[in-house]
Amino acid sequence: MAGVNAHGVRLGPARAIAPVSIGSITDRLLHAEPTYNRAALYGPLKVFTGRSHPALAQEICDILGINLGRVSLYSFSDGENYVQIDENVRGADVFVIQPTGPPVNDNLMELLIMLDAFKRSSASRMTAVLPYYGYARQDRKDKPRVPITSKLVADLITAAGADRVLTLDLHASQIQGFFNIPVDHLFAAPVIVRHLRDLGLPDLTIVSPDAGGVERARSYAKRLGATLAIIDKRRTGANQTEVMNIIGDVKERNVFVVDDIVDTGGTLIHSVDALLAKGARSISASFTHAVLSGKAIQRINSSELVHVIATNSMSMSDKQAECPKLTTLSIGDLLAQAIKRIHDEDSVSSLFEM
Repeated sequence: MAGVNAHGVRLGPARAIAPVSIGSITDRLLHAEPTYNRAALYGPLKVFTGRSHPALAQEICDILGINLGRVSLYSFSDGENYVQIDENVRGADVFVIQPTGPPVNDNLMELLIMLDAFKRSSASRMTAVLPYYGYARQDRKDKPRVPITSKLVADLITAAGADRVLTLDLHASQIQGFFNIPVDHLFAAPVIVRHLRDLGLPDLTIVSPDAGGVERARSYAKRLGATLAIIDKRRTGANQTEVMNIIGDVKERNVFVVDDIVDTGGTLIHSVDALLAKGARSISASFTHAVLSGKAIQRINSSELVHVIATNSMSMSDKQAECPKLTTLSIGDLLAQAIKRIHDEDSVSSLFEM
């Protein structure tokens, strides 16, 4: 009922107040849409590159619809690197694209200096984008008195100021554990599998060149509806292997050898010879990282390989010109999508779908 308060003000009729459930408040808080601006979490997106692979960085920026960051890079006559950031990066979300392929030490040092420059320029967050991670094969202590250089490189990148790492097809997935910062580990398999599917080869057999690559080869074979074979090999020295046995039937089959890295090509050519001896109809190969050092291109050109597929995780223009059997697939779109998702704080899991 209406009444009058102590000050003589007439009050309206009393109304019942609905009880408020603590649970209902919690539900609203948990399921409420975020009110923050995701793009402002780490500032504007900026992409920079060193001298290792500027073409890939430009491709990524074209896909993202942004300009490639401006930076001055050159070497002094004594070999020292110089870096100067030519635009404001204060409060920016910076991605530095720098595969540490040949010359490995020069590209790695340039990456470290760039990260230090961005850190001292007050960038909000720095992500080292390493399509190819140099020293990845020195990932364990397999002999007395040897270093674990892959771990050392991880420590150097972290100490230089990187807040996270984006990389592709590490030689061993456990390398992610060498970092004490977040690592987004992508796979080139979706790009390569789509290409192999488009080739439409009949009687296809996917071959793992060693026991360590069986999981990768099995994944390819499953998605392509192909059979699986494995090469049993023993490493006799640096860049030297001996084929011991082939597990699986490759007779009258179109064979694709799949691996993460091809370096000097010695192991690949030994595998080709062994597969031909077992009656393979045709032999091709695919790799994520085509280092192709030493006499690798000469060996491939003079071999029975029909063609070799590789990604542009490192600069491939010179190699493509020298090796007519080489087909290069771009990972620019894959990396661009990953960079956009990381910047927007979205999941990158869907990028693993083939």
